Amino acid sequence: MTIRHLLRNALRMRPDRIIVGEVRGDEVVDMLQAMNTGHDGSFCTIHSNGPRDALSRLENMVALSGSKLPMDALRTQIASAVDLIVHVERMRDGCRRVTHIVEVTDANDGVIKMQELFKFEVQNGDAEGNVTGKFQCSGAMPTFLQRALYFGLGDELRAIVRDAT
Repeated sequence: MTIRHLLRNALRMRPDRIIVGEVRGDEVVDMLQAMNTGHDGSFCTIHSNGPRDALSRLENMVALSGSKLPMDALRTQIASAVDLIVHVERMRDGCRRVTHIVEVTDANDGVIKMQELFKFEVQNGDAEGNVTGKFQCSGAMPTFLQRALYFGLGDELRAIVRDAT
């Protein structure tokens, strides 16, 4: 039983969310299709060096799956499926921290557009050698504000951006 079989069978059960711990093969095709067919809130993890790299890895995995989808169409599908990229990095002290929160906004002219929302800025470590820092907000209002308003979270989202800038 492969992850592709499991994803297809899960879709037949009409789930509200689909969560895949690590996408690293042709199951990426099924995951992207699921995310583009009304399964809002679904997510998966992928190993990469950064947010932009995560999108490149998605493209490469789809290409390696044997899909004949043109690159522009693939990038449009990825941009439609992925709302946010949350990048976690292992710091020099061994702890993992969220270092970037990036919004995928759209795909135009064969390029997936992204907007950085938050970035972890490393400051000096403490006396025990632990990395310290804080999140910096870019001040950009996410394009998903209308969806946040629909779900009653618009005021909270505005306050986070306003208070962080």
